[in-house]
Amino acid sequence: MKNVGEAPQEELATGERSTRNRVARSVLDHGPSTVADLAKRLGLTQAAVRRHLDTLVHENVVEPREQRVYGTRTRGRPAKVFALTDCGRDAFDQSYDKLAADALRWIGERHGEGAVVEFARERVASQAEAYRKAIDAAPPEQRTEALAKALTRDGYAATARSAPVGEQLCQHHCPVAHVAEQYPQLCEAETEIFSVLLGTHVQRLATIAHGDGVCTTFIPRNTAQPPETTVNASASTAGRNPA
Repeated sequence: MKNVGEAPQEELATGERSTRNRVARSVLDHGPSTVADLAKRLGLTQAAVRRHLDTLVHENVVEPREQRVYGTRTRGRPAKVFALTDCGRDAFDQSYDKLAADALRWIGERHGEGAVVEFARERVASQAEAYRKAIDAAPPEQRTEALAKALTRDGYAATARSAPVGEQLCQHHCPVAHVAEQYPQLCEAETEIFSVLLGTHVQRLATIAHGDGVCTTFIPRNTAQPPETTVNASASTAGRNPA
């Protein structure tokens, strides 16, 4: 991660900036986080985390949000969470966004929107063969976790967690989020491939490209079957949930 904002020399000397970068990186890797979550993960006091978050908010790297709750809401006010802003995401491996968007715009103008969809499917299908190998090597109950680990190796900082009547696949980082904001076909193609790989209908609940803190995909419990066909760009029979 690039250092965001200017830091006095004495701050750099004491390692404050390095710790602040760790806080931002933890939000990237794990998604919107509470002060308590960050303190536990990083081995810091909550007071120290709040101090670093105050600076990161001032630098427009993170922003406070109300915690999103899926399913039945418990009593009490939801805890405040901190999520990366667009500026914060720009500090993490998001180069050439404009070039990619310009290329997709050219494809669409010259060859039609269908060509953009075809490109999106070809792109994700080329990545998916590695994901298939990871899934095939895992027992049925660990396929979502295996997919999460494979996605993490590609820079998506993904995790799998239990949810009512299923699982949630959470991608805490999206290297193409800014482009996907303009071209949701990228998200749609990825959702289709997840459905093919896991052998079941899946549903996108949220995406970073649409302003959510995490890309969240719901996978129903006990319905996933081993995929039977080779992943390719024609995975048009898979679920087509909007990103």
